[in-house]
Amino acid sequence: MKILHSLDSSEKRAFKLHLFYSSIDGIARGALILNEFIFIKSLKGSNVQLAFLFQFSMVVFLFAMLANEIMRRYPNRKILLRTVGIVTRLPLIIFSIFPAVSPETGLSPGFHMLFLGVFLLFYTSQIAVVPSINQYLKGNYKHENFGKLFGYATTINKVLTMLSTFTVGLLLDFDPNSYRIFYPMVGILGVVSIFQLTKIEFKQHIETNIKPIRQALGSSFKRIFAILKSNTPFRHLEMGFILYGFAWMSTHAVITIFYKEALDLNYSSVSFYNNAYNLVAIAILPIFGKLIGKRDPRRFGILTFSTLMLFITFTGLTEYLNSYTEIWGLKLYHMLLIAVLFNGLFMGSMPILWGIGSSYFCKPHEAADYQSVHLFLTGFRALFAPIIGIKLYEWFGFSITYSVGIIFLIFAILLMLYSEKKFPKSNEPHNLSTP
Repeated sequence: MKILHSLDSSEKRAFKLHLFYSSIDGIARGALILNEFIFIKSLKGSNVQLAFLFQFSMVVFLFAMLANEIMRRYPNRKILLRTVGIVTRLPLIIFSIFPAVSPETGLSPGFHMLFLGVFLLFYTSQIAVVPSINQYLKGNYKHENFGKLFGYATTINKVLTMLSTFTVGLLLDFDPNSYRIFYPMVGILGVVSIFQLTKIEFKQHIETNIKPIRQALGSSFKRIFAILKSNTPFRHLEMGFILYGFAWMSTHAVITIFYKEALDLNYSSVSFYNNAYNLVAIAILPIFGKLIGKRDPRRFGILTFSTLMLFITFTGLTEYLNSYTEIWGLKLYHMLLIAVLFNGLFMGSMPILWGIGSSYFCKPHEAADYQSVHLFLTGFRALFAPIIGIKLYEWFGFSITYSVGIIFLIFAILLMLYSEKKFPKSNEPHNLSTP
């Protein structure tokens, strides 16, 4: 890989560990791609429970500021993150003792609640891990290499996610109870991935002054408002994310129901569509990684929001233009194949924009604060968007739900166009003194 020859020793070591982390994380992530489909197809969970399951992966970010405040003052980031990994991810081994599912009734409500509880705990690890990734990498990668290296690591992550998803789809069609095998493996791999991440040298300053937790949280929220008030381009980016986030979160669980109720897909077919968009994402991730380093993140956001809008549009058209070709048990809906192309473009751009977009509006020592603001707002919109999406579907059907999401994305695109024109990004990262 040519990029390695241009890196100094610190960057090279960090990049290798980042690749190792991304590889293990990709395998674990791929095994969870069908998580929501498993819950409604095999376990027979309800629509509202499905919304909660998806909501858990995002709503935990409401506590991002609390996690950031703890990490800000904790002297040993490695021990903290490894402890978080063990406590939140290892409980997935409990699925190894779940009873076999019944094709007619699935699991009893008690096991549905336990399933949801374990994954709520699992997703909690993100509020510590996601901001830490930015800090680890921002301290070791040069600014001009940040997007490229992040893009390469994400590409490897996507390749292994695809292979893992394919394997899981085949296992589930062969035996719907196979989740009792690979979920525990996900828990173990999740812990291993965090151990690899924390081998990267941590170069960020750790505050030694200890404040009462209430006072510390008050300061954190003051920083939120100060950042959003003083940094207009960043504020507009986050407003765009809120609009995009509502569209994505309100339609995501509904599309899972759509696959089951409207299209009657099996696990292998859902796995195929997920792998198809991942192939597109893998192809363009390195390009997008370089692009975000040269373009204003708001312009990159226009691309991201537009591709999601087209994905939702063509998915919705599948309900009416529902011709398909069946090959080896796979239902290949023609409109859905077009949707998959746009979903791949979306998934190739969103991880980069969502993961490091906020970093382009701040200096290295501000990265954790900016990412925590971003994560908190992600959790805030997750409080209501998935449930609203499910209720829109139950009241009005698939088409209205998709149309509402498309309208929100149009507003997000218009906001990015306005913001970039009226408030161009300066060449120097934004400087904000913490209150």
